Amino acid sequence: MKLLTDWGFSVNSWQGQRGEYWVFAQAAIIVSFMVLPVYPLPARTLALSTLYGLWAAAGVLGVLALVLMAKGLLDLGRSLTPLPHPRDDAQLVQSGVYSLVRHPLYSGLIVAALSWALYQRSLSHLAGAIVIFVFFNAKATLEETWLRQKYPEYGAYQQRVKKLIPWLY
Repeated sequence: MKLLTDWGFSVNSWQGQRGEYWVFAQAAIIVSFMVLPVYPLPARTLALSTLYGLWAAAGVLGVLALVLMAKGLLDLGRSLTPLPHPRDDAQLVQSGVYSLVRHPLYSGLIVAALSWALYQRSLSHLAGAIVIFVFFNAKATLEETWLRQKYPEYGAYQQRVKKLIPWLY
């Protein structure tokens, strides 16, 4: 229970003032993605080399996703919260993986979903990865509203570092 209160949850969390409903929606989206049936690409036989190439790309993306998430968790440290609202005792982290992308945990989940879609060659999972991207982009936008209010230097950080995809977006 202490962990939940440290993260910012309280008896008033049902009001959703710190973005609690976003966390529940996030859990529902991730679970939904995991139970999606595989809807394969149109029935066209792939050459074995193409199949191995897809699997290699999926593997590289999977490793990248793990690195983004693990490094994001380590670099964020005690400032970690699943809520989009920053913790009261949080510090703005701009170093480590946060010098490459502002939301590496979200990025990692997006890349992991894309990796799985490639590995499975699944159109349904590709659509799910797009939904995950749209969701985390919206959650990050809300989060950044609160981060700008809490940290005056956040605007300059936004100008230097991309939101979800290093060097691109």
